[in-house]
Amino acid sequence: MVWGSALRIAWKLSAIGMVLAALGTAEAQHYPSRPVKVIVPTPPGGPVDVVGRITANYLQNALGQAFVVENRAGAGNTIGSRDAAAATPDGYTLLYSAASGLIIAPLLHPDAGYDPLRSFDPVALVGQSPSILVVNPAVPAKSVAELIAYAKANPGKVNFSSGGIGVLPHLIGELFKARAGIDIVHVPYKGGGPSITDLLAGNVQMTFESSSVLLPLIQAGKLRALAVTAQKRIAQLPDVPTMIESGFPNFVTVAWTGLLAPAHAPPPVISKLNGAINQGLKRPDFTAALAKVSVDPLGGTPADFTETMKAELARWSPIVRSLGLDRTAQ
Repeated sequence: MVWGSALRIAWKLSAIGMVLAALGTAEAQHYPSRPVKVIVPTPPGGPVDVVGRITANYLQNALGQAFVVENRAGAGNTIGSRDAAAATPDGYTLLYSAASGLIIAPLLHPDAGYDPLRSFDPVALVGQSPSILVVNPAVPAKSVAELIAYAKANPGKVNFSSGGIGVLPHLIGELFKARAGIDIVHVPYKGGGPSITDLLAGNVQMTFESSSVLLPLIQAGKLRALAVTAQKRIAQLPDVPTMIESGFPNFVTVAWTGLLAPAHAPPPVISKLNGAINQGLKRPDFTAALAKVSVDPLGGTPADFTETMKAELARWSPIVRSLGLDRTAQ
């Protein structure tokens, strides 16, 4: 009798599981049936926002519902990230983010309110782009060597901007400062957009920022590019050397962005979004929009995205500690 009862319970649980799976599949077939909110934890105009809007626009056309970008900036990208982590995991609130908000911010802020590997379900990586070292044209330096010489002649008077303490441009700037042996001062802003605005105004002298937002400004002569952090020169700036060519071996960084959902989102919804993004990254219109801002398409599975986040945690954790940024943020 006990064995028979156990079998009946097991059968019922299996039946419930099949019903839930069928409901999930049906849900995915009709998803999205209403507008989807895409939280971007940075201000408008920054690199994450630019690529996030390209992606949201594509998903809107591909899936037939509005994908509405909502910027929730502040506190080193933690405000928007925390809001997304706390949202109902039904696929109608998503997060579009990058290493700065997902990986580095929680290292700096233990009370951020989310964990990169437990608070989100990765959907797909979208693209990556190198950073570019740029200066305001008023700075009398046309190469990395000249910038270093200028900074050494003016200790403490050269400021570099970033979108906040601990974001990727900040860490790259600190690494450059340490490896070049120069005294330059970090000026944090509430996002990449305001950081670049003040650089254009001449209130700060330099920054490392993603090519996705800098290219139009460089091509218009509003900023001067000194080097790129890619392994090789980029097609859009063939005359601009890499940091490696400029005397900094292994100085290679790329900024990736991707789409995530709050943890425990329906797997069929994650699968549908992932499939849509991977299909889009094969389409000339989507890839052309990314190419205009020097973003290389990535794609892949949610598991690929998870592995990227794990690798980034392993990479940046010791750097944050070595620079003392974990203590600075406390």
